[in-house]
Amino acid sequence: MTHDTIKNSDDTADTLLGVRRSSLGQRWSLKPFISRHAEAIADLLGVSPIVGQIIAARNIDIEHAAEFYEPSLRNSLPDPNEFLDMDKAVDRLCQALEREEKVAVFGDYDVDGATSSALLIRYFRMINRQMMVHIPDRNLEGYGPNTAALTRLHSKGAKVVITVDCGTLSFQPLEDAFNLGLDIVVVDHHKAETTLPKAVAVVNPNRLDESGHYGQLAAAGVTFMLLVALNKGLRERGWFSSQQIKEPNLLSLLDIVALGTVCDVVPLTGVNRAFVKQGLKIMAQRQNAGIVALSDVGRVDEAPNAYHLGFVLGPRVNAGGRVGEAGLGARLLALDDYQAARQIADKLDGYNQDRKVIEAHVLDEAFSMMTKKYGPDGGPETLVFVAAKGWHAGVIGIVASRLKEKYNKPAFVLAIEENGEAKGSGRSITGVDLGAAVLEAQAKEILVKGGGHAMAAGLTVMEDRLDDLEHFLGAHMAEAVSKASETRTLEIDTVTTFMACQPQMIEDIEKVGPFGVGNPGPKLAFSHVTLTKVDVVGQNHMRAIFTSKDGSSMKAMAFRSLGEPLGNSLEGGIGKKFHIVGKVKVNTWGGRESVEMTLEDLASC
Repeated sequence: MTHDTIKNSDDTADTLLGVRRSSLGQRWSLKPFISRHAEAIADLLGVSPIVGQIIAARNIDIEHAAEFYEPSLRNSLPDPNEFLDMDKAVDRLCQALEREEKVAVFGDYDVDGATSSALLIRYFRMINRQMMVHIPDRNLEGYGPNTAALTRLHSKGAKVVITVDCGTLSFQPLEDAFNLGLDIVVVDHHKAETTLPKAVAVVNPNRLDESGHYGQLAAAGVTFMLLVALNKGLRERGWFSSQQIKEPNLLSLLDIVALGTVCDVVPLTGVNRAFVKQGLKIMAQRQNAGIVALSDVGRVDEAPNAYHLGFVLGPRVNAGGRVGEAGLGARLLALDDYQAARQIADKLDGYNQDRKVIEAHVLDEAFSMMTKKYGPDGGPETLVFVAAKGWHAGVIGIVASRLKEKYNKPAFVLAIEENGEAKGSGRSITGVDLGAAVLEAQAKEILVKGGGHAMAAGLTVMEDRLDDLEHFLGAHMAEAVSKASETRTLEIDTVTTFMACQPQMIEDIEKVGPFGVGNPGPKLAFSHVTLTKVDVVGQNHMRAIFTSKDGSSMKAMAFRSLGEPLGNSLEGGIGKKFHIVGKVKVNTWGGRESVEMTLEDLASC
C-alpha cells in the first residue's frame, strides 16, 4: 500500500512522525489506505483529499463510498423475516390486536430499554391502541423480568407481554408467566445460552442458532425490526383498512431508534449507521416532544449529532433508572405534549445532577482502592475489579467506564448490598468479550445471574464468591487482554495543517459520521506546533492554544486531563514544540465560526 499524505522525515514503516511513545505511552501509526482509492473517492463525492483518505482508511471501496457517505435505510435495512421467531411474534401480536387483547411491554431501565419501550408505546398509539408498561426499579427488582411484576401485569388483564432489552436469560420468571397463561414475546440483543426461555417467540439476533449477521443491533434496532414486520403483517391482513386507520409512518420513529443505538454503544456500522444517520435528520425536525424537551434542558442549540445523543440526552434518560424513577425515560419519549414532557425532562435533569454527585463519590473511593492496591503509578495486568458496601448500584456502570479508560483494562465495579448480594457492572476494551466471560462464570455457578454483550455486562454474585469471581475472570480473560494490550497504538487518519482545517472540510468530515464504536471520529495529527497558552477550565479540564510556523493557531481542549500524563505535559510545555493528535470540530459560539480540537495525545518533537 502507498500513502499520499504529508511526509515527514521522522516517519518510519511502523510509526507516524517518529512517535514510538507519546505522552500517553502510545505508538502513533497512520491508518493504511490505498492512495488511488482515496483520490477516486474524493473525486466521486466532491470532497477534499483528506476526507477521501479518511473514508478509504475505513476499508470502504469506491463502489460503496457513496452509500457509506450518505447511507439509506432502503439499502441497509434487513428483511425482518430473516430473524428467527419473527413470524411467531408477529402472528401473536396480530391476534392480540384482532381480539382486542391487552398487551404490555416490560422494558429495561436503561436508554436502550426506554427507547425500545417508547417505540412500542408510540406505535400502538398510532394504531389507536393503548399499551400497558412496566419498567423495573433497579434497586428493588433488579434487571430483567421478575415473577411478581409479570403476575401484576396478568392480574391487570394483560394477555401478551413483550420484553424489550431483556428476557433472554429470564428462565424462571418466564416459566412462571407461562404457567399463569401469559404469552411472552422476547425482543432482546443480549447473548443467549443454548437453552431459550419459555416464550411464544424469542427475537434476538444473538441467539446461538441465529446467522450472526445482525448481532450488533441494539434492542431499539431489534424492536424497530419487529415494528416493520408487524406493520407488514397487519397490512397483509387488511387490518388498517378494516379499522379505517392510516398505516403508521415508521420512519418518524427513527429519532428514538437512533438514541437507543448510540447510547447502547453498539458499532455504528451497517444498518446501525443508517438508523443513526437518518434518525438524526428526524430529530432535527423536533417532532418528538420528549426529545425536544431533553434537548432544550440540555441546551442543544444546533443540529443534533451522535455526541448529543450519547453525552447530553442519554445520561438524562438514564438518570431516572440510575437514581430516580425507572419509568420516566420511556414515559418521556412516548409523550406528545411538550409541557408534560418538559416537566419530566426537568425532573430527569435534576436526577442527572444527583447522579453526578453520587458517581464522583464512588469514583473517588474506587480510585483510592486501586491506588492502595497497585500504588499511585501502577495498575492491574488483566482487569480492574473493585467492590464495596454502600455504593449506589445506579452509578457503577459509569464508574466502570471511567476505570476502563484510566487503566485501559476491562473493569468490574460491584456494589455489595445488605443481604450479601453484590450487583456488578462491567465495561470492556476492544478485543475482550465481556459478555462471554460473564456467561462462562454463570455456567461455572460462580454467579447468581449475569449476562451482557462484548463491551458491557451485568451480574449478581454473593459476597463470599467475590474472590472466586475475580480470579476466574482474570484467568478467563488474560490471553485476550494481553493480546489487546500488547502494543498500545494510536491509529491516526491523516496528518494535516491548521490552515487546511477550514469549516467546509470539517463539515465534509462530519458526513463520515455518525461516529462511535466501529466508526470512530477521525483523528488528525498536526506536526511541529508550538504550545503558546494553557489554562485550567472547570475542575479538571485543560485548554490550550497551539501555533504553527505559518502563524495559524488552534484552540484545543484536553478533557479530564488535569493531574494526568496529558495534562502534565501541557502544564510544563509552554513554548515547546509538539506533535499533537485530536478530533476537530466547528465552534459557532457568538455567531462566529472557528475550528477547535479535542486533544487526545501529544508528543515532544
